[in-house]
Amino acid sequence: MDAQVWFSIKLSLKVATVATMFVTLIGGGIAYFLATRQFKGKVLIEILVTLPLIMPPTVTGYYLILIFGRRGVIGRVVYALTGWSLMFSWYAAVLASFVVALPLMVKTTQAAIESLDRSMIDTSYVLGYSELQTVLKIVLPLARKGILAGVILSFARAMGEFGATLMVAGNIPGRTNTLPLAIYTSASSGDWNKAHVMVLLLTLTSGFFLLLANKFGAKVS
Repeated sequence: MDAQVWFSIKLSLKVATVATMFVTLIGGGIAYFLATRQFKGKVLIEILVTLPLIMPPTVTGYYLILIFGRRGVIGRVVYALTGWSLMFSWYAAVLASFVVALPLMVKTTQAAIESLDRSMIDTSYVLGYSELQTVLKIVLPLARKGILAGVILSFARAMGEFGATLMVAGNIPGRTNTLPLAIYTSASSGDWNKAHVMVLLLTLTSGFFLLLANKFGAKVS
């Protein structure tokens, strides 16, 4: 395991950690909104949120380029104002990991919240607690295991992201080559010994997080 491998491991951990932080905050909010509200267009929003889970990662990456690329809908505005582009940086890897991991967080958390006893939430409102207080005192404590399962799955998915990351961040040694990209490079160049080590490491890591997610997910009320 040379310096390049260690760099890829550390970069993957950093990217997955930052992406999971955003997934937890944004995905948790979306999940709560979808679980507690009924409105026109809800099904459409659920489909849009879930799409990255079933679309090929390269298609997801292509859409991200159209939106955040230097000539993209948002990217061109950012570049015109700052001269900076998100593409081909580790920030782009975070964006890709965030998008592909978001559906796991939303679906898992939404299911956990929808499974709660609604009468407990209604009782909280009757006693005069605000919605925010109810969320903090009732919803989060009761749904915490399902939410934690979503966080773990999201982190594992972010760690293993490849296709969308390759599209928006590239495979730049010492800059954007996360662990999955480093495995691809090693396999392409015939460095099988290095590839075997990294594949084994990523497999064990993924299996560990999946075990944790199953442990918490099985205990959701």
